[in-house]
Amino acid sequence: MAEQLALGEERTAVAKFGRELVEKDLTSGVGGNLSQRDDERVAISPSGIPYDRIDAEDVPVVTVDGEHVEGDLRPSSETPMHTMIYRKRPDVGAVVHTHSPYATTFASLGQEIPASHYLVEFAGGTEIPVADFDLPGSEELGQHAVDALGDDYNGCLLQNHGVIAVGDTVSRAVETAQMIEFTARIHYQASNIGEPIILEDEKIEALLDGLEEYRSLK
Repeated sequence: MAEQLALGEERTAVAKFGRELVEKDLTSGVGGNLSQRDDERVAISPSGIPYDRIDAEDVPVVTVDGEHVEGDLRPSSETPMHTMIYRKRPDVGAVVHTHSPYATTFASLGQEIPASHYLVEFAGGTEIPVADFDLPGSEELGQHAVDALGDDYNGCLLQNHGVIAVGDTVSRAVETAQMIEFTARIHYQASNIGEPIILEDEKIEALLDGLEEYRSLK
């Protein structure tokens, strides 16, 4: 009998949703990365491999402290950022990092995305915040992402870089990354036509209260 793949479910999810990042135009080439945790271990996309060539057995496994413990391929260069988020946020089960074009445009401007569309709620607050820039793959970048996410946000922009989205599963994190990109596109388009109407904080907070119920019904 073939030996069971360690973290098989999580590694399968990383391989599957990695392909979806490209299909949904959330990244291109080998850009971005994603991971899903199981307690103290994390399945994370390998470094420098096109998503359409990644199968479950190709997905490395690291500990939440960043030690490579399973798989032959090198874990993503952004492993420090992923593992720092997991250590800070025990509620987070998956992390997705994208280079989606509209959201990354605002990241390059260093501008948070306000609530010009109610789906900003998917990021967990009344706007999509921006994490300070630092070198890709550095612990400093990871710390900036942790600071921007805080205890409650499900997504943020990485200045001059891209997007971070988190969730209890990689499927939920990818959904949040999609909603961040959609919200960024709407805000960009509205800003080019006129002055977007920004929803009041209390309206977004009311929506946040019902978001989990909405997701549970899908």
